[in-house]
Amino acid sequence: MPIEKKEIFNEGSKKILIIEDEEALASILSSKFKVEGFNVLVSSNGQDGLEQIEKWRPDLILLDIVMPKMNGYEVLEEMNKKNIKIPAIIISNSGQDVELEKAKKLGAEDFIIKTQIDPGEVVVKVNKFLNIGVKHETMERQEKSNGVKVLLVEDDVFLRDICCKKLKKEGFNVLTAADGEEALRKIESFLPEIVLLDIILPSTDGFEVLTAIRSHRNKAIKDVPVFMLTNLGQEEDINKALELGASDYLIKAHFTTEEIVKKIKNKLSLK
Repeated sequence: MPIEKKEIFNEGSKKILIIEDEEALASILSSKFKVEGFNVLVSSNGQDGLEQIEKWRPDLILLDIVMPKMNGYEVLEEMNKKNIKIPAIIISNSGQDVELEKAKKLGAEDFIIKTQIDPGEVVVKVNKFLNIGVKHETMERQEKSNGVKVLLVEDDVFLRDICCKKLKKEGFNVLTAADGEEALRKIESFLPEIVLLDIILPSTDGFEVLTAIRSHRNKAIKDVPVFMLTNLGQEEDINKALELGASDYLIKAHFTTEEIVKKIKNKLSLK
């Protein structure tokens, strides 16, 4: 059963369901959301959490992956079977790419890594989903540091966030773009030292962006290393990118964020 069995709810307030078996963490998150004016329920295992989802119909779910009775993946699977469309933010123990990608495929909207949880930041993230619609928001992130400047061009918010966080953790100065036109604007102003470029993008695709980079009048932009980071693995796509001047071609499914960072450091001769 939920950790908190009796609740007094505020009519009209947004409802948050926290499905988390670590009582201390669940309590911290619950207290923070209540202070912020949310209605909150906590469940300590996936089975009870799923029951609360069906009965209470929260506005958003914070969902642990490793839990007794039913894990987070199974909760998402059951939600899909029952056609329950409620945003779920994963609470991940490790932040491993394979774990997060699996959750995303099952419908998770975003993730939080347990060891890095800041309750205030979690509230900000939840507010974006409930009030702004972060799925369609350009998440422009620029690290205030003197690290190597990386422009990450990726329209998938989930993947962009994973990669961005990893790059920042490694000390890079990261700026992101969600489509090709935005990427071209930011290349002009940011002057990145390396570009990670998806191919399938809204408006202007990655091939067009690469062509514009390689034909640019500014030598610093024209010569910037560009790594294509894409799901397209056909030989013709790889050959086309390399012919257009790509420095490397990375298929997302074949590389972890750690390996991407290593390739960037090797290219720029960084330790």
